[in-house]
Amino acid sequence: MILDDQTEVTAFLRAQKRGPDPLCEIETHISRIFLTGDRAWKLKRAVRLPYADFSTPEIRLRTCEKEFALNRPTAPGIYLGVRRITRQADGLAFDGDGPLVDAVVEMVRFSQDDILDRGAEAGDLTEADAECLARTVAAMHARAPVRRHPGGAARMDAVLDINRAGFATSRVFAPAEVAALDESFRRTFRRHRGQLDRRGARGLVRLCHGDLHLANIVRHDGRPELFDAIDFNDALATVDVAYDLAFLLMDLWHRGLPEIANRVANRYFDAAGAEDAHGLLPFLMAVRAEVRAHVTATAASDDPARATQARVYFDLARELLTPAQGRVVVLGGLSGSGKTTLAERLAPHLGRAPGARIVESDRARKALFGVEATEHLPREAYAPGVSDEVYARIAARSRALAEGGATVILGAVFDTAAHRAQIEGRLAGLRVDTLWLDAAPERLRERIATRGESASDATLDVLETQLVHGTEGISWPRIDTNGGLETTLVRLRAALS
Repeated sequence: MILDDQTEVTAFLRAQKRGPDPLCEIETHISRIFLTGDRAWKLKRAVRLPYADFSTPEIRLRTCEKEFALNRPTAPGIYLGVRRITRQADGLAFDGDGPLVDAVVEMVRFSQDDILDRGAEAGDLTEADAECLARTVAAMHARAPVRRHPGGAARMDAVLDINRAGFATSRVFAPAEVAALDESFRRTFRRHRGQLDRRGARGLVRLCHGDLHLANIVRHDGRPELFDAIDFNDALATVDVAYDLAFLLMDLWHRGLPEIANRVANRYFDAAGAEDAHGLLPFLMAVRAEVRAHVTATAASDDPARATQARVYFDLARELLTPAQGRVVVLGGLSGSGKTTLAERLAPHLGRAPGARIVESDRARKALFGVEATEHLPREAYAPGVSDEVYARIAARSRALAEGGATVILGAVFDTAAHRAQIEGRLAGLRVDTLWLDAAPERLRERIATRGESASDATLDVLETQLVHGTEGISWPRIDTNGGLETTLVRLRAALS
């Protein structure tokens, strides 16, 4: 329901034209955005909807202030401030001393081609984008306010109810298939109910972005920035942080970008911890796909293309709910044998979406000492007692992840019989593949000498010490990594099939 005539305000904003090009307008169901020169002004439409109330100038001003507060930390180069529109003796003005008429959020204008959904369509998203994006999302979640009530399971139960009802507003899907999908969701939800509540009790239900997909992320000054967080309804944005992340991962997976999705997920958990959510991600991504399915179906009307798109989301949700057993793939090998490179190439295609969680001794050691992955540690950080602690930790993490339904790729040197026996014992009873990556000494030396920035502190001296110990007594199946990367991946996949 439109409750206020904004004709005068719209005319005022149109008159703020900057530069020679025509002013452009974008209109949504709750906003009007005026683009001119290097500026954008976002006006809340004077509406009252079941999920949003912008009915008075005062409410619209408060909502603009909230939008700015929510988005400025994740998009500091874009969100400039809030401008009050006031009535002066000679007409409307920005930030005058007269009565409040309306308010807008002032932003730096950016090209639509810089929004990441366009980048995904053009094939321009990079591993660097994924790494930066993961850190940005993790930082946003770290500072997000905690919400204790209702608990994590109750919130997800309500989402499933809304999704089931949402399919009634379209004719794209037969009632029987909707009922079957809903039953699959309920069955999976019952398995995860306890974990969702435990995560809520740990403070992992927070006031998040709420709408974290590629169309709400823009590359600005060379880095991805999150914008347009839900500001009009806290209930919609108050979710488990993993459910917030799942929207982004589902969007990437849906667009055929498993490598980017997997890199985001792995780097997110490297930064944020709470990696028990990795086993939850297929379910949470399925819920996000189901939301997209019924929303797209409702908008389809008689549009065959939209109906087809709704079907794609529906089928993705169904696929993501397929049960799978947890699994651990252990990659051992001397420094330079290719553990990290192979794990990163294999992970997007192993296990359910968003692929395998990579657990590495190098990163675990850096985390133990509280430093960044690429920061070098002193020699004492590699003492035998410290290494024993690192190996114990990565074994425990891998077991917990696999028991939670995740696929894990565990990478470490494992050049001592004690560490190999330890990992085999600690993972007993799980589905485990142990593989040794083999390369000639000259290949190992070449790779270490030419390796760029990484989590490994291994030097040529470290490698020489490993070579002295030898690998003759290692009984794990061996994968020759002397050749090219693609040839090695073929061998590795064959060994795991």
